[in-house]
Amino acid sequence: MSEEITRHSHTASPERAMEVARLLREEIGKAILGQEEVITQILAAFLAAGHVLLEGVPGLGKTLAVLALSRAFGGKFSRIQFTPDLMPSDVVGHAILDAPTGQFRIRQGPAFTNMLLADEVNRAPAKTQAALLEVMQENQITIEGRSFPLSRPFMTLATQNPVELEGTYPLPEAQLDRFLLKVQIDYPDEKEEIELVSSVTASRLGDVLDVSMVSQVADVETIVAVQSTVAALTVDARVAEYAVRLARATRSWHGIFLGAGPRGAISLLRAARALALLAGRDYVTPDDVKAASLPALRHRVVLTPDLEIEGRMVDEVIAQIVESVEAPRQ
Repeated sequence: MSEEITRHSHTASPERAMEVARLLREEIGKAILGQEEVITQILAAFLAAGHVLLEGVPGLGKTLAVLALSRAFGGKFSRIQFTPDLMPSDVVGHAILDAPTGQFRIRQGPAFTNMLLADEVNRAPAKTQAALLEVMQENQITIEGRSFPLSRPFMTLATQNPVELEGTYPLPEAQLDRFLLKVQIDYPDEKEEIELVSSVTASRLGDVLDVSMVSQVADVETIVAVQSTVAALTVDARVAEYAVRLARATRSWHGIFLGAGPRGAISLLRAARALALLAGRDYVTPDDVKAASLPALRHRVVLTPDLEIEGRMVDEVIAQIVESVEAPRQ
């Protein structure tokens, strides 16, 4: 790992931050074929120190993407399979009695990590979902009255299957709002799928996820420094106003029952900053805000029943709003 890339200070220069972002994308691309937009959006949320709700059918590489990203910066990885009988203590941990000493000791749960994959989060009951979302919001875990801060960086990538809804507990809008982005992952195109199948079945036993080709190109201190740099990227006042206007337009748009709150505009700007860095810029443009609009707003908008009956999609309505709200000239 290059000494030029590794930093142990609180910030990184924009140039070094861009280089780290480029290397991370390059390494994840070694494990994931295609899905470039998905990788970009996951990386944007990670660099913006946010969390992702990833929606897609099984078998499209969600676990592999998180594994590859954690390996690329040497972070700890944990996976929780959410089920109807999962308890909050299965996520955050609990206190157990140490018989020889008669003292209680803390057994840390899988949430004590850098990258947490919460698989099929909508299959767990509300109290377990709430425990996870509290961890995401507070960046700390409380067990038996003791608070334990989480190590940075910390990112939750929660998945849900949009097809199998029987026996699930849909996340309420207030909890969905805790996710910086909602990323939708679809099937690869035919060329990418042929390449994927050929690659995976070449001299490999079973269905073991292989990230051996992914190299570590940064460390946790570097990532924290890059996240601080992203948070400090220049945003012109007109671009910030544009993000606010987009979020506010969702509250008065015909056919929208519930629009995005202030956190929607905040998420737009946070994601736009990260997208700007991934594009090799140290300033945010209106196009960055536009690129962030679908993943940052789609889970914060609820359509009216009549539009749903007509088969209209949230993404379609948001695209119309982006088209209608005038962007500032660069």
